[in-house]
Amino acid sequence: MSYFSSMENKSQQKQSLIPTFLYTFNKIHNQNHESHGVSKTKLNSNVVAASPNENGKRKIEMYSSTYYAACTFGGIASCGLTHMTVTPLDLVKCNMQIDPAKYQSISSGFGVLLKEQGMKGFFRGWVPTLFGYSAQGACKFGFYEFFKKYYSDIAGPENAAKYKTLIYLAGSASAEVIADVALCPFEAVKVRVQTQPGFARGLSDGLPKFVKSEGYAGLYKGLVPLWGRQIPYTMMKFASFETIVEMLYKYAIPQPKEQCSKSLQLGVSFAGGYVAGVFCAIVSHPADNLVSFLNNAKGATVGDAVKKMGMLGLFTRGLPLRIVMIGTLTGAQWGIYDAFKVFVGLPTTGGVSPTVSLPTIPPLPPIPTVPTPAL
Repeated sequence: MSYFSSMENKSQQKQSLIPTFLYTFNKIHNQNHESHGVSKTKLNSNVVAASPNENGKRKIEMYSSTYYAACTFGGIASCGLTHMTVTPLDLVKCNMQIDPAKYQSISSGFGVLLKEQGMKGFFRGWVPTLFGYSAQGACKFGFYEFFKKYYSDIAGPENAAKYKTLIYLAGSASAEVIADVALCPFEAVKVRVQTQPGFARGLSDGLPKFVKSEGYAGLYKGLVPLWGRQIPYTMMKFASFETIVEMLYKYAIPQPKEQCSKSLQLGVSFAGGYVAGVFCAIVSHPADNLVSFLNNAKGATVGDAVKKMGMLGLFTRGLPLRIVMIGTLTGAQWGIYDAFKVFVGLPTTGGVSPTVSLPTIPPLPPIPTVPTPAL
């Protein structure tokens, strides 16, 4: 077998991993333009993205149901995998929030876990983490893309460009309201498993045990604090990311985004995500402490948490570790999300993208006047 045929077979195998339903054939919505000499390629170059297979014959139409499905799958991959990977950091952070006398610092926290539970203890609660944040990521990214387009259409092109940051904030907040409803039950079980050794091994035995103890309503006891943590976090995550990436392409990179390599664009996505993650951690940390406290103690209230932790502790307890965790997490999420978009033929998120305008349609020639014959 020749070298080129071998490479072609490998390329076909890679492309076969992409679900075929993530692509739709390009459709022409306005036949009148074609009648005036506007080609299909030019007409649709701003609304479709080429897929990496079938020689570019199939395309994902931007803002179609297939486009949102691709973004949803990207969200599952980015959030579920990254949160599961940092389970040890999350485990120490939660225990520092619940029992600061025992888990006094990051290093001592890891030492206590290693001594009491061994290496296996570092990944306690990874199953509810994977399932919960996969569900959250699907809703977060999929609905963000939907609401960003929806609010931009309501505002109109001029206002959408003028108030784009407000649209990012509104779109991300709307998406996170839905995403947290999907996350909340898994988060409740995860915190209980991580902070109460012996409660359960994971999701399969922890969920029925939790429901038996506190009922199905108990799974959503932390929903409001979760909204308080995640909505500001997500608003900061998306709005700051979009702004940072735009500034990087505008001031730090000497060439337009469309001329940059895909690897450079993904590097920008990771860098923008990491910086955005630091801001996210600071903004959402007080609510994160509340979520951990409420899900750990049966019958606990927000007032109990504030009284026990104090306002200073509410804002600072476990914050350094959370900055490291969330910065890395958010950078990795944007990197994976945009890598998936590139893999299926979509552009990366954010940055100054060129606007592709439709060619001007020449006016129809005037209808010749026929002189009226004299009677």
